[in-house]
Amino acid sequence: MAFPTTVRLVEVGPRDGLQNEPEPIATATKLELIDHLGAAGIRYIEAASFVSPKWVPQMADHRDVMTRLKRRDGVTYAALTPNLKGLEAALECGVEEVAVFGAASEAFSQKNINCSVAESLKRFAPVLERAREANVRVRGYVSCVLGCPYEGEIDPAKVAEVSKALYEMGCYEVSLGDTIGTGTPLKAKRMIEAVSRDIPMDKLAAHFHDTYGQALANLYAVLEEGIGVIDSAVAGLGGCPYAKGASGNVASEDVVYLLDGLGIETGIDLDKLAATGTWITQAIGRPNRSKVGVALVAK
Repeated sequence: MAFPTTVRLVEVGPRDGLQNEPEPIATATKLELIDHLGAAGIRYIEAASFVSPKWVPQMADHRDVMTRLKRRDGVTYAALTPNLKGLEAALECGVEEVAVFGAASEAFSQKNINCSVAESLKRFAPVLERAREANVRVRGYVSCVLGCPYEGEIDPAKVAEVSKALYEMGCYEVSLGDTIGTGTPLKAKRMIEAVSRDIPMDKLAAHFHDTYGQALANLYAVLEEGIGVIDSAVAGLGGCPYAKGASGNVASEDVVYLLDGLGIETGIDLDKLAATGTWITQAIGRPNRSKVGVALVAK
């Protein structure tokens, strides 16, 4: 299979990357991060999460973030809206695209959102219906596609089943998440093969965490299968809450360096992106987990 000629990067740093940070991060810092990312050429930024501040205190300023960010032409600013209440609040803030998330693991679904996978999908139906009325596109996430902290191995058929349900419900794209980062390249290929039997490859995205250092290898494996959308976070922001001290998201800089090396077009300025990674990690007092970012800045 030939590599895609272009890849769209979905930058999840401002949301997935920051949401588990224990110390409050100033709204101004989040807004500056979003602006820097847009300036580096990133065209899709997940900016906020409309969840209860009780559950995710770091995202309590979601309204401020969405209403105050400086919009750039050609950039999509999306938000996570797990329920109808979140969606309504996001619509009031002028959001143009939202995301919902399910899981391929029953145990993870129960522990994470207190309901079965089937119930979680039922809950999304009114969210997708309302989004359709408001002419807002919905992206679907599936967690634990290559392993679960509670169940261990996950059957690719289960991933395919949940992905198909989200796609048929109206999600224009389904992002496949290796939430705990335990996947390896062959497993990643087998999972993509299973899911792409039901959903066209150009409607799928890879959201691979780097907990076990396999994210780039896994991304290479699914690029070979034809995946053309990759989720990542600048500087590798975001730890994995299920593995103490572990890195979470794959670093955007490392992904762009890989893609550049394969001659795949992203439209992203790697130097500007690396500078953004250095700036945000210093601003929040976190290590820069991008190998490429650290190397470029040290030059």
